[in-house]
Amino acid sequence: MQNKITMRQVLKYVGYIMILGVVGFMIWRFSFLLVWVLFAAIISFIGHPLVRFFDSLHIKKWSMPHFLSALFALLSIVLVFVGLLAIFVPLIVQQATTISKIDVGLLAHNLQGPLDWLGDQLHAYGVIPAEQTIHEFIVLKAKSVVNIGSVANVLNGFFNTTGSFFVGMFSVFFIAFFFMKDENMFEDTILLFVPEKSHQASRKVISDSKNLLMRYFIGVMLEVLGVMSIIAVGLWIFGVENALLIGFFGGMMNIIPYLGPVIGAAIALTLGVTATLAAGAYDELLSVLAKLGGVLVVANFIDNNILVPMIYSKSVKAHPLEIFFVIIMGGSLAGLLGMLLAIPVYTVLRVIAKEFFQQFRVVQKLTANIG
Repeated sequence: MQNKITMRQVLKYVGYIMILGVVGFMIWRFSFLLVWVLFAAIISFIGHPLVRFFDSLHIKKWSMPHFLSALFALLSIVLVFVGLLAIFVPLIVQQATTISKIDVGLLAHNLQGPLDWLGDQLHAYGVIPAEQTIHEFIVLKAKSVVNIGSVANVLNGFFNTTGSFFVGMFSVFFIAFFFMKDENMFEDTILLFVPEKSHQASRKVISDSKNLLMRYFIGVMLEVLGVMSIIAVGLWIFGVENALLIGFFGGMMNIIPYLGPVIGAAIALTLGVTATLAAGAYDELLSVLAKLGGVLVVANFIDNNILVPMIYSKSVKAHPLEIFFVIIMGGSLAGLLGMLLAIPVYTVLRVIAKEFFQQFRVVQKLTANIG
């Protein structure tokens, strides 16, 4: 009898392992579907306030049907997305064309003095071979940049990815519509994989996570638009070329907290310098760099001292130092995508820990600010 029970247990555990293996394989094989669902959930979190707004509209005794509220909310988000593409894709293509027009030989001639000094320093530190001049080094690097930035390459890469991109975007928005139409659909889907005895606690976890993430994503959108506007308007006032495009990249990079502004500043300086060099205005290079640097410093000061504390500390109720370490770990595990998802994932994990592991002191400390 004992052997029979043991055999049943072995078979049961083998069955569990097989089921987990099948589930793991399905998740790996169709991971793109999981990504679509997660992005659709994020869009629905942002769209729920819009749905409630449209639900509240009344014309005499007529009120808007709920499915129309969800549809109008989704269309509003889609219009914003399409509007951004319509504005910035032509600017990016134009910038690629500008880079391809840089006269490398004329650039080296106009920067003869600084290049000679730089060449001596690079030779002294062994950065470039002794037999290679600084001019040859720069020409080789510049040609590679021009090739990468050429319009042909940009368009080729665009057409290669456009099909899968639009299929993915359509799928994400299609799923998001139903998540906004039925606010509990995402929650009910998750509960299908949770034992019934844990449903009440799981519902609380999902509800708290949705509230925190909704505030976080809306806050991030406001931060991106704020930084984008500050940079673009500041550079436009100073007459810097590509002010709108530089503001766009500077704002978008702020999706990555703390480290994003550094990446955005590097892109902004590159765009500003290449536009100046392509125009042949070598004598204005230092002036453009000073204007770019000044505007970026002001924008980052406002961002770091007003926007970031308000969004990343208050919206997810975590200490800024926690957020910093979480972002570093996310980047180490999954690169740029890990940095982007670090805060949302950490937020959900903290809510889960508060609900199920409150007996541990470290969990009590990390989740003390969660209501």
